[in-house]
Amino acid sequence: MPLMILSLLAIVQGITEFLPISSSAHLILLHEISGQTPNALALDVAVHMGSIVAVLIYLRTEVMQVLRGCLQWLTGTRDTVEARLALCLVLVTIPTLIVGAILAVTGVVDQLRNPTVIGVTMIVFGIWLWWAHRTSPEEREMDDWRLSDVVKMGLWQAVALIPGTSRSGITMTTARLLRFKRHAAAKISMLMSIPVTLSTGGYLGIKVAKDGMPEGLWADVGLAALLSFIAAYISLVLMMKFLHKVSFTPYVIYRVILGVVLLVVTL
Repeated sequence: MPLMILSLLAIVQGITEFLPISSSAHLILLHEISGQTPNALALDVAVHMGSIVAVLIYLRTEVMQVLRGCLQWLTGTRDTVEARLALCLVLVTIPTLIVGAILAVTGVVDQLRNPTVIGVTMIVFGIWLWWAHRTSPEEREMDDWRLSDVVKMGLWQAVALIPGTSRSGITMTTARLLRFKRHAAAKISMLMSIPVTLSTGGYLGIKVAKDGMPEGLWADVGLAALLSFIAAYISLVLMMKFLHKVSFTPYVIYRVILGVVLLVVTL
């Protein structure tokens, strides 16, 4: 793959992974524009892994809490903040894994990867994010994440398997509707991304392993992962830094404009 296309894929994935504008939609559209290549799947794995390393480093404190919580569950201690956080993260991931497996087995997931679907979901869920942010008070912090919240957020996260919905966007929307402050909503959304992205990367990695990967592709994969990591980390830092000053409105405007353009072009 040409270096420019590879770099563009990696950087776009990194930037969009944790912003509420759908990284999967952007990757699909870039593949459509640049043309599908035999190595596209391997590069998708690489950029997903690069972006997840970025969030693991950025949320290292919360990740350590989850790991301690998992150990506490194994030792029978279940009434701590860490144990509750670990349980919430496990439970909130289950709906996405189940729905994802069904879509993959039935082949529906491939049918959803088209510009028209992306255009509609970009607009609909972008407007919903705007409405949630404008109408919901900011009252709750991340340490108030409850099992009752997990049910709602887990089910809506599964909906994000439809390209263009945006996993981060719909989880932030749900968190805001549950009255979480925008900073807390973003952190919960990022934490929720870890098991889902690792599962997606693992699934795609298995497919790549079955098909085999040429030796000469390793350099491209490594570069893609590195660029995705750098772009994702910078994007995370900037988003969280300016989240108190900048609302979700700019992301919503971008989503609606892109959605309208896609519908005009494809319909």
